[in-house]
Amino acid sequence: MTSPPTRSAATPRETFSRRSVFVFAAIGSAVGLGNIWRFPFVAYDNGGGAFLLPYLVALLTAGLPLLFFDYAIGHRFRGSAPLSFRRMNRFAEPIGWIQVLVSFVIAVYYAVIIAWAASYAWFSIDERWGETYEESASFFAEDFLRAGSGFGVDFVPGIAIVLVVVWIVTLGVLLAGVQKGIGRTALLFVPLLVALFAALVVRSLFLEGAMDGLNNFFTPDWGVLTEPSVWIAAYGQIFLSLSVGFGIMLTYSSYLKRKSNLTSSGLVVGFSNSAFEVLAGIGVFATLGFLVSTSAGAGWEDVGGGPGLAFIAFPALISQMPGGPIWGVVFFVCLILAGITSLISIVQVVISSFQDKMGSSRTASVLAVGIPMAAASILLMPTETGLQNLDVMDKFVNSLGIVGITLIALIVVIFVMRLGPTLRDHLNSVSSWKVGSFWIVCLAVITPVVLGYALIREIMTLVSEPYEGYDAAILGVWGWGMIGTILVLSIILSALPWRGARQLDGPPSVDDDPSDYVYEEGLTRPDENPAPTHTPKEA
Repeated sequence: MTSPPTRSAATPRETFSRRSVFVFAAIGSAVGLGNIWRFPFVAYDNGGGAFLLPYLVALLTAGLPLLFFDYAIGHRFRGSAPLSFRRMNRFAEPIGWIQVLVSFVIAVYYAVIIAWAASYAWFSIDERWGETYEESASFFAEDFLRAGSGFGVDFVPGIAIVLVVVWIVTLGVLLAGVQKGIGRTALLFVPLLVALFAALVVRSLFLEGAMDGLNNFFTPDWGVLTEPSVWIAAYGQIFLSLSVGFGIMLTYSSYLKRKSNLTSSGLVVGFSNSAFEVLAGIGVFATLGFLVSTSAGAGWEDVGGGPGLAFIAFPALISQMPGGPIWGVVFFVCLILAGITSLISIVQVVISSFQDKMGSSRTASVLAVGIPMAAASILLMPTETGLQNLDVMDKFVNSLGIVGITLIALIVVIFVMRLGPTLRDHLNSVSSWKVGSFWIVCLAVITPVVLGYALIREIMTLVSEPYEGYDAAILGVWGWGMIGTILVLSIILSALPWRGARQLDGPPSVDDDPSDYVYEEGLTRPDENPAPTHTPKEA
């Protein structure tokens, strides 16, 4: 049996051992905090049950096509976001770095929400936030966050300590590698998350007022389907919930074997993510129906999505329901599981890019990237102005950063480089479920139009009125300043020489990526010594 071609001292790219491991990792990334606290209220505010129609249309015409788009790029060009775009064209490299920097910003503030959830899992035991909605709101803002405004840097020690632990766990998983760290964590956490959340949903259905909550959630208002804002909301929810457009799915797909069924994996990930969102909507509104029906002090007009739902409304609910402490722990553990699998994927985008650019080992890359990310997170987020910083950064990086770079990537790849047919053929060459011209139409027409409209509308809104009434200085630093910094750094990083990638033009050959081979235990890799006996990896 002949041996595979040898390569330079560059380390062979890691791979997921099986496609199922990749699917679990991708689901773990897609199913995050937004599925639980954002989707139910986006649906509620945009027609209830009627919203599911534009949501399904958005999934089929934008969500899945973008997911396949990321899969095709990462799998064909077998690199991190900057390396994959560099292999398409040297002038496209900044697109990849913008995606990396967007992920960097998201990781900085996303980690602190997991720290909040961990703290509240502990608080659930004695329900220290009080018994009413008003007491819960006061505890969250004043006692827990000690929320303030401006540029204050007064630390909240309780949050800071837990945040350090979150980063230690995250970087520990990433140090273990793609298969042993990311893959095994996803195989454990994703089924556990689904099981715990399903139990929580079943329990919520037997609460007093649960049916009233479900009626509020599912009762359709068909008249809203003529409003463009409802359709934009549906597309926006799909963009944000599937982890597309900022390097995650592109990076994960680069760790797949060369013969992997990409579109079937994408269908499983996409529909699993949407199914979890609908499940979350049922659970959230069933429990809120109980909250509103009790004397907890909250009406439907008081309850909204986001942190207010998780850290104000649900604690008040826990204080009212039988067995509240147990279900409180279950709920916040669900948030931790959903958050940590997403955070791991976000940080991996940055680590993979550094590893490709510098040619460093995984350990060196995790430490070189992870420590500065953790430091930025710990310095900015567990402070009295942490909630304000999080709110502004989240708004700008999602509404402008992700939407903007996804639109740019589509225009450059589909229209400038005209790689749509090439990526389509790549998907079809390895997948059982084929994509055709409609997939390219979605990427060339439907998705860019929706993204362009949403981006222009957001820019006009943010320019015309201060977001949430924040001071111009705050918006200038954490909003517009952050976006400007991302753009400048993407150019600087693109100008740095590549040290870790042997081939920078076009998709790599097996010579540069010997990941089609499984090396028998105890034998050396081809770049270490004589070529080992090998067997082809499973398709």
